[in-house]
Amino acid sequence: MRVIATAGHVDHGKSTLIQALTGTHPDRLAEERRRGLTIDLGFAWTDLPSGERLAFVDVPGHERFVPTMLAGVGPVPAVLFVVAADEGWKAQSAEHLAAVDALGVRHGLLVVTRCDLADPGPATAQALARIGSSTLGGVEAVAVSARTGEGLAELRAALGRLAERLPDGDADSPVRLWIDRAFTVRGSGLVVTGTLGAGRIRRGDVLVTARSGRSVRVRALHTLGEETGLVRATARVAVNLRGLDKESTGRGDALLTPDSFLPCLRCDVRVHGGAPAAELPRTAVAHIGSAAVPVRVRALGQETARLTLPAPLPLRIGDRAVLRDPGLRRVLAGLTVLDPQPPELRRRGAAARRAAELGAADGVPCETSELRRRLLVRRGELTAMGVAVHTAPVAGDWLADPAHWAALRVRLAELVAAYLCERPADDGVPVEAARYRLGLPAVSLVEALVTPPLRLSRGRVTAGTGEPPVPVTDAVRRLTAELDGRPFAAPPARRLAELGFGRRELATAVHHGAVLRLAEHVVLLPDAPRLAADRLSRLAQPFTVGEASRALDTTRRVTVPLLEHCDGQGITQVLPDKRRRCAPRRRPAAVTAVG
Repeated sequence: MRVIATAGHVDHGKSTLIQALTGTHPDRLAEERRRGLTIDLGFAWTDLPSGERLAFVDVPGHERFVPTMLAGVGPVPAVLFVVAADEGWKAQSAEHLAAVDALGVRHGLLVVTRCDLADPGPATAQALARIGSSTLGGVEAVAVSARTGEGLAELRAALGRLAERLPDGDADSPVRLWIDRAFTVRGSGLVVTGTLGAGRIRRGDVLVTARSGRSVRVRALHTLGEETGLVRATARVAVNLRGLDKESTGRGDALLTPDSFLPCLRCDVRVHGGAPAAELPRTAVAHIGSAAVPVRVRALGQETARLTLPAPLPLRIGDRAVLRDPGLRRVLAGLTVLDPQPPELRRRGAAARRAAELGAADGVPCETSELRRRLLVRRGELTAMGVAVHTAPVAGDWLADPAHWAALRVRLAELVAAYLCERPADDGVPVEAARYRLGLPAVSLVEALVTPPLRLSRGRVTAGTGEPPVPVTDAVRRLTAELDGRPFAAPPARRLAELGFGRRELATAVHHGAVLRLAEHVVLLPDAPRLAADRLSRLAQPFTVGEASRALDTTRRVTVPLLEHCDGQGITQVLPDKRRRCAPRRRPAAVTAVG
């Protein structure tokens, strides 16, 4: 099935043309028939000679009903633009074309009606010139008379050629059915209608409403007057719902595949086909799908703006919309959704920076571009915005921009080195502290960043125990030479720096086990406690700090932290009078031979 909407000035014969093509008059309301004026959306269909089924959405042409017209055209991929031969191009012809252009409709056909009343040539030439400058571009034109039947055969053939060019709806995509009518049927309950542009709906499916988030079950399906168990995009469809009443939904609402769309309360858009973003009014009405909502407009740059909506809509990247001034009754601009989940603008200059970020965005969902802009995002959030995801998650369902992920890994290594330098007694950075310092939304991301030489240990990120870097190895070699003969003569801070121990190098050496840091600027080699135990065991027990300093040939600056370290290792014991003694060495248990 193909779906086409009409467009054009009031009283140019759109509904009469549809009746001539389908045998069904699309005006269904008694008031429409009494006044001879289309007020609401109408629907009819026909079979083309090729066998293709063609459904028409007939829209009102009067200026007071442009919002209704936009509700019908919004979800439809093609238009049948109607101009009367005896009147030519009129005011609503221009506004309807502006709306079609704003929506980015690229497929259409010009029909010049009432060719029995006037020469269609001038009206055709005028209309083709206007339409040619829109997104419709060069369209085929057919002159007809619905009263005499002249040109109808040629129109059917042209419609067949148009139908062949129309893109197929993606039946594998999630359902987003914009509702354009809602009514009750005695004995059946609520029925909603719309143009299914993507996805498929089966009898028994559970969908959710965009407006309320309520789950509803598909009780029955009708398409082109026939009941069916399955409808695939693109199609006109009537859905009989269980679990919803007419007061809870209506035009502007949508039926959605569960968990496939995010509610959008603000979005960043590209402005085109009208005034620059800075010249737009602060408030206007945005027509999106079948919805018409008042929005607040904030210019970001010359071509980008932020819309704030009064209620959430299920928007995706690339959605097209019309911004209209209902007071002046004119189209202000077309909109393309660039980001339906934008960041908040909090700091001075944030709008200009955001405009720069969106400078190259074209409304085409692209995984690489979105990851570069968002840095970190959940897979489900990205797919809900219409982006096809091919990248593997870095942790759980988190996706990351590769460059940002590599930079985070470097930052984590620097954070660990600095932390260990400041807190040498700690085993490493707590994972939660690392998450906070890196500004990450989940601990799992920190854990995924840990690669050698970093490692996870008891909820902390610490340095590995492999070989230290060459600069650190060289510094350790120089320290070893420095302490040769006086293993407890810890160099002062300035000398440590001369030996090559900056903050980072020292922290790296400590956590590779290459040196032993006892206190700030008190650094010895790792075997210092063993050597100290040997010398201290020769003293008369117990001994004082002064006696230990003389035995170790060093100062209290080194002796005190070294003894405290030995206390913690069980090498020495502190007595009540503050003196120490060496702890008794454990002897191996005797082994008794049996046999």
